[in-house]
Amino acid sequence: MEQKDIVREIHHAFKFYHALGVESVPIEVLEQLNSIVGKEKSSADIPIPDLPDSCPAPGDETLKEKQLFELRATIGDCHRCGLAAKRTHLVFGAGNPCAKVMFIGEGPGRDEDLQGQPFVGAAGELLTKIIMAMGLKRREVYIANVVKCRPPGNRDPEPDEVETCIEFLKKQIEIIAPGVIIALGRVAAQSIFETDEKIGSLRGKFRQFHGIPVMPTYHPAYLLRYPRAKETVWKDVQQVMAMLGVKEK
Repeated sequence: MEQKDIVREIHHAFKFYHALGVESVPIEVLEQLNSIVGKEKSSADIPIPDLPDSCPAPGDETLKEKQLFELRATIGDCHRCGLAAKRTHLVFGAGNPCAKVMFIGEGPGRDEDLQGQPFVGAAGELLTKIIMAMGLKRREVYIANVVKCRPPGNRDPEPDEVETCIEFLKKQIEIIAPGVIIALGRVAAQSIFETDEKIGSLRGKFRQFHGIPVMPTYHPAYLLRYPRAKETVWKDVQQVMAMLGVKEK
C-alpha cells in the first residue's frame, strides 16, 4: 500500500472516531491529513447510490406506512409476556418505511421506555453518530428492537420474551424490505439467526436473513463501556458502506 493510501485510511478512521465523540485526536492532525490527501472526498461525504429501491412505485411509501400502522395496531396494548407489567410505553420502532438500512437492537432501555422511541438515550446518541459517519441521516434509516418492551433493569430479554415478540420484528422487516440489516449486539444477532454463537464470532461477517444481508456488530451500549471496540465496529460499518456502494478513495 502506498504512503498516500495509508494516510487516507488513517484519515477515514480519525474522521469516524471524531464522529463518535472521540476527542483525543487534535483537529490540526485532521487538517494536516486533509492537506495530504487532497480534495478527494471521504466515504462519509460521498452520496450513497441506489440499492434496489424498497419503494419503487408511487404510493409504496404510503402503503408501507399503512402496513406498519396496522402491525402496530395488531400488537395493541400488548400483554403477551411479562414485560408488559412494568413498562411505561411499548416501543414499536421508528424511521423511514422505505429505508435501505435497518438497525435492530435487543430492547428498549429506560429512556426509550419513557419516550416510546427506540435508541434515544446515550447509546442512541452514539448510534446516531454512527449513522452520520456512514453518510446517512437518522430519518433515512429504520430502527427497531427484538422486544418492544423494556426488560426490568435493562437485563437481556428472556428466551420466551424473544419468542413472543420476534414475529412482530420479522413482519417489520418484511414490510420495510431493507437492502441491508445491521444487528446491534449479541441478543439481536442471536435472535435473528436463531443461534447461541457469541457476538465476537458472529460480527464482521455478512449472513442472510430471508435473502437480506445482515451485518452483526457490537451494540452502542457496549461501545460506551469499552470504547476500544469502536475500531472493530468501524471495520464492520465499512463493509456495510461498501455494500451500499460507498467507495473509500
